[in-house]
Amino acid sequence: GHKVICDFRTNDVALGGQGAPLVPIGDRLLFSEYDFCLNLGGISNISFEQNGKRLAYDIGLANMILNHITQKVGLAYDKDGQLARKGTLNKVLLQQLNALEFYSLSFPKSIGFEWFVEKVVPIVDDTKDSMENQLHTAIHHICEQVAIQVKQQVLKTENTLLVTGGGALNSFLIETLQEKLGSTIKVETPSKTLIEYKEALVFAFMGVLRLEQKINCLSSVTGAKRNSSSGVVFLAN
Repeated sequence: GHKVICDFRTNDVALGGQGAPLVPIGDRLLFSEYDFCLNLGGISNISFEQNGKRLAYDIGLANMILNHITQKVGLAYDKDGQLARKGTLNKVLLQQLNALEFYSLSFPKSIGFEWFVEKVVPIVDDTKDSMENQLHTAIHHICEQVAIQVKQQVLKTENTLLVTGGGALNSFLIETLQEKLGSTIKVETPSKTLIEYKEALVFAFMGVLRLEQKINCLSSVTGAKRNSSSGVVFLAN
């Protein structure tokens, strides 16, 4: 009995876009005080302003690889990165992960679970090392790739990076990320509520923009031929 707005991707794909990422409109309008918005979900993606345009793309791996490693021994995830903290770096695994072709592609770009299964799982499953060492190495890989992308865009002496998504709850990951970014970029993690629900908040906001026929899908991040007000509206009976 409620009006529902959903399916935000299809229209963007029809306009030649990838249908992702969608959250950057929320980053621009709701979290503009931050220079960068980083989401650490299954994958890592980033959003920032450059020359008056919002740019955003998938960086690469995040919780997907960490959870895959722990689930092999029956653990859903590595709480606070406690297991990863105990490990040491596996240089061969790190080199293999850093060599993934996706990292050399130009944006806009996005990946999904299928890419992970095809390209990453074989590397991890062929690695004969302890779970702790694999987790430790995976976190260093995640943070190195994020740092590469952020440092390429830094123009100021002081910058802020907002981190949300499940990875923001991994204290070892956040510490490692701050270490690799250095002192000019401050990593900020918000409240647990915002960490867990930022994406849901932005999708609800996109629904509001759709009802008001305002732009909610940015061509600068999806690669579509124009911005759009996307989403299918199902009216209540």
